[in-house]
Amino acid sequence: MRMPRYDIRNDGVGPYATFYCDKCYREFRSQADIGNTIANNVGKAALGGFLRNIPVVGYAHDNSVQDSRYSTNMTPQQLDAAWQQVAQHFNECPVCRMIVCPSDWDAQSGHCMEDSPRRAEIAQAQAEQAAGIAKGFATALGMGGALSGIGQAARAAAQASLAHCSQCHAPAAAGTKFCPRCGGAMVQPAPVAAAAACPGCGEQMPPGTAFCTNCGTKIPAPATAAPQPTTCPNCGASVAGRFCGACGAKVS
Repeated sequence: MRMPRYDIRNDGVGPYATFYCDKCYREFRSQADIGNTIANNVGKAALGGFLRNIPVVGYAHDNSVQDSRYSTNMTPQQLDAAWQQVAQHFNECPVCRMIVCPSDWDAQSGHCMEDSPRRAEIAQAQAEQAAGIAKGFATALGMGGALSGIGQAARAAAQASLAHCSQCHAPAAAGTKFCPRCGGAMVQPAPVAAAAACPGCGEQMPPGTAFCTNCGTKIPAPATAAPQPTTCPNCGASVAGRFCGACGAKVS
């Protein structure tokens, strides 16, 4: 596996390398190279003490040798040793070739999260986890019952929007004419009543609302459509009800 992006830092005890996830930029840092720092400082002190007795050379030495405690340089060997300290936290995706951390890695499929064949399954699991966290917060705040009621209402609304088989009662998308399971005729969902506009403020209210929750104005009941007139099969007269007003024949 190749080495990911990195930079070299120093907090005053020696240089160390910080490696980055290609996806989320999460950082993993190696240990500071204290051993080489101490050795360099000891060597520098010994050399400085020896050369400082020579006026010109001692002055040049003090101004040319960098203090390794604050150095941000690493040899290739030091960098490779730093990478070996954190390499176990990274994996390379065989599809996108990015080097990613455990947060972006699907160990089961051996791919990064974005290229995993289990992407839909992972998304569903994450959604369920988020829902569980939200439920936990609601319970802690004393709103568990309200959240449960909202969830039940949402599930009931989802069921009401589906067609159901008249034989085996299997659900299917609205508009489906025949059951995909047994071939029976499908019963379509009841039409949803349109929202009513408040005559006072114009706010849209849910169907069945008697008073506006925004301004308190009474919401008029929706007008009932008048039955369409039909023709009497006996005498041909126009009939609005179930019986003909001219001859008394039953129309429907």
